[in-house]
Amino acid sequence: MKPADPLVVVKNLKKYFPVTSGLVFQRKTGEVRAVDDISFTVERGETLGLVGESGCGKTTAGRTLLGLYPPTAGHVTIDGMDVYAARRRRDLLAIRRKAQIIFQDPYASLNPRWTVDAIVSEPMRVHSILPDPKARSERVKELLSLVGLSGQLVNRFPHEFSGGQRQRIGIARALASDPLFIVCDEPISALDVSIQAQVVNLLEDLQDRFGLTYLFIAHNLSMVRHICNRVAVMYLGVMVELGERDELYDHPLHPYTQALLSAVPIPNPKQDRARQRMILSGDVPSPLNPPSGCRFHPRCPLAVERCRQEIPAWREVATGHWVACHKVAE
Repeated sequence: MKPADPLVVVKNLKKYFPVTSGLVFQRKTGEVRAVDDISFTVERGETLGLVGESGCGKTTAGRTLLGLYPPTAGHVTIDGMDVYAARRRRDLLAIRRKAQIIFQDPYASLNPRWTVDAIVSEPMRVHSILPDPKARSERVKELLSLVGLSGQLVNRFPHEFSGGQRQRIGIARALASDPLFIVCDEPISALDVSIQAQVVNLLEDLQDRFGLTYLFIAHNLSMVRHICNRVAVMYLGVMVELGERDELYDHPLHPYTQALLSAVPIPNPKQDRARQRMILSGDVPSPLNPPSGCRFHPRCPLAVERCRQEIPAWREVATGHWVACHKVAE
């Protein structure tokens, strides 16, 4: 591929989870539309933020584009390789080596029966990197040092570490296969506030050092603005806005994005009291039976009849700024 081509290309990705009934003869009674036709790209060396309320499909999108969940429809390429067309073990391993994930829960993502050495060296064993066990052990110590842990901890078990240390071990494991792309699935949400900034700074340092590309899934919009180059906003399985970080934060176009940003605390009390907040009414509809037309219309203060009937087109209203809203001028 040409160097200018995006590293990750996602086209019309869908992931529906079937809902069944019956104890013996199960039959399908519906489907949860967790991710419903989203498209975006991730450029080489950038960090794309993916934000939205809990249950909007962020984590499902991240795992599906890596092939951890089988897709319902759509296409994903990573460094020119079609993720869903890979059938042979060799092709699947090539994709796995290029794309890794850092999980949200550092307490559930590490095998409690394995030592740190076994956990971090597993990708090297799977991908036949450094076949010599001694060389692998030395590499594990190097990776631990990269993430701020002592190489003398290789024979300890996960229960002997704090949450922040466990997450660092997960980051070291993700780096073990020398990946190009890492999905960071809310890597700081389970950590103490005092540790979150340390982990984010670590991810930034590793990106600068190794030229990594991130899909950063998060709730903390302030942290997303700090670490990301572009930001995508999801609501109920669909993407409603995508743009450059400063452009999206300073000039949000979609009412849902405006509501999210209005809830971000401002350190200055006077500015915080003076600004106008956008309070959404009602609850998030069920993805089992999403609303017709624009999915945000039941909670949108600007909704009109057209919003209830017609699905808004995903369009580029300015260079690099995409939105799906009828009320945004052409």
